[in-house]
Amino acid sequence: MAGRPRSFDRDEALAAAVEQFWRTGYDQTSIAMLTQAMGVTPPSLYAAFGDKDHLFDEASTRYFERTCEAVDAAAAQPTARAAIARMLDDTARAHTDTRTPLGCLMLTEPRLAPQREALRDRLARRIARGVAEGDLPSSVRPDELAAFLVAVMRGMSGCARDGGTTAEVLAIADTALAAVPRP
Repeated sequence: MAGRPRSFDRDEALAAAVEQFWRTGYDQTSIAMLTQAMGVTPPSLYAAFGDKDHLFDEASTRYFERTCEAVDAAAAQPTARAAIARMLDDTARAHTDTRTPLGCLMLTEPRLAPQREALRDRLARRIARGVAEGDLPSSVRPDELAAFLVAVMRGMSGCARDGGTTAEVLAIADTALAAVPRP
């Protein structure tokens, strides 16, 4: 016997869970908060997603995939400097977009350190390519510059969460870009 069909859209419920975790973080998010945000009952949540840990894993994976798509689009710019500029600009605008929770789930959630490391690795690879192609000086250390950029983005996320305006967060991005060496 197959059981009753779901009475909710799984993708919409997962999107609502992403937003709830994004707003309140894993530790402060309760099952009651999740079921209310997702429009499901606790038994439906458990049947569709397992426990809170499994739901968070699936929600944060979806969020991380979208983040990587944006980073990869920025990385496709013709130079490393242009890629960094676009990534910082996109980040500032995304962190302050009032249609979503402010800041960034991946950059602020303690449980997502491995994803931040994967982001840093992606950035380091693009920076290394920029060094190899001559659009960044050979003195640039890709891992160090990538770590700096992730730290800046984490700061931008915190600023946005604290009520920083788009202009204020863009100013942080501009200052960070000024720190990127020119060839």
